[in-house]
Amino acid sequence: MSTVDDYVARIEGTCGEEKDIIVVFKYDKKDEAIKRMLAKAQLKNTIAGIIMELTFQDVSFRVYTSGKAIFRSIKNKEALYKILAALLL
Repeated sequence: MSTVDDYVARIEGTCGEEKDIIVVFKYDKKDEAIKRMLAKAQLKNTIAGIIMELTFQDVSFRVYTSGKAIFRSIKNKEALYKILAALLL
């Protein structure tokens, strides 16, 4: 069975009130991760075909076709993993 760590290469940024967190997906899993997120989250806007603004469970985030995602206002690492699990698994 897959886990969040199967998709995530690293997480950058600090967790805390009103902080943005950058999630970098593994190169060989980035296309699958993006496809899964697009299937579950609501697409708000697409910028130049390379940046997608999405919302999921009242969390706003951007996904880049390069394999990065920026999540806004995540309170802690547990909350981030919970959202990633819901999106990717």
